[in-house]
Amino acid sequence: MTKSVNEAGVDVTPAAEPDTDTKPETKPETTATRGPVRMALGVLKTARPRQWAKNVLVFVAPFTAAQITNGGVLLDALIAFVAFSLVASSVYLINDAIDVEADKAHPTKRNRPIAAGIVPVPLAYVSAVIFFAAGLGLSFLASPQLAIVLGVYEAVQLGYCFGLKHQPVVDLAIVGSGFLMRAMAGGVAAGIALSQWFLLVTAFGSLFMVAGKRYAEIMLFERTGAKIRSSLKKYSASYLRFVWATAAAILIMSYSLWAFTLREGAHGSIWPLISMVPFVIAVLRYAVDVDGGTAGEPEEIVLKDRVLQILGVLWVATLAVTFYL
Repeated sequence: MTKSVNEAGVDVTPAAEPDTDTKPETKPETTATRGPVRMALGVLKTARPRQWAKNVLVFVAPFTAAQITNGGVLLDALIAFVAFSLVASSVYLINDAIDVEADKAHPTKRNRPIAAGIVPVPLAYVSAVIFFAAGLGLSFLASPQLAIVLGVYEAVQLGYCFGLKHQPVVDLAIVGSGFLMRAMAGGVAAGIALSQWFLLVTAFGSLFMVAGKRYAEIMLFERTGAKIRSSLKKYSASYLRFVWATAAAILIMSYSLWAFTLREGAHGSIWPLISMVPFVIAVLRYAVDVDGGTAGEPEEIVLKDRVLQILGVLWVATLAVTFYL
């Protein structure tokens, strides 16, 4: 800018106007600006209430023992459902707190409350302790054995969070064991003995879904190059397909043998054998999604597939006739 003076030699150069295009510096979000309500909602979202649908497995043992209509048994199963939901949520909070840096670099996981800075990491750990303590305390209303199952579940899942998820095969076994322990929780809560066939069906059904999900992720990666979890880089599609197919075969065989056992206990009723039809078709239907590389979370697949839902209703109906009529 050119400097100008008047006749008296006084500088009359106009003052420079402020730069209106410069934006005020944005301060990083702090705990004080987040707000307690927003943080509370963030904790609830991190607890993943949608995942609580998995915990309906606690009702399987009372149902197959023909005790679901017993008020006391049903109450114990409901307690197990709530307690398992709280304990599982504590694991989700810890997992997201541990993976916060990796989640920040992920295109979708960076929107999770902890990675997004809505929930501070220390608050996530404190909330996890509260959720676990609440679930464990509640479990004693049903049975001390239920508390033991929940404690084992928490310990195994924490091992997964702190490193075992990077170990091939071990990670499949741990994730699958979560479904198995849910089914066991319903039995121990109500004092119901679990048959060997029930445990086999639950165990290999869990492995079938977990291996299938991993296989679908590998297939999606090979087709689109989408980002996958680091542990999957140690697997090949052919290996996961082998595990998935083996689990499906043992699942169908175990259920068939269980059905024949049920028939003997049901005075020769044909309904346990009929239940094999919707069960096997449902397994094969689920396998279509897996083979196509589109299988997501098991509960999401079931909620979106109407045919699977119909098959599920038919299967439950045949078992209801077997146990309650």
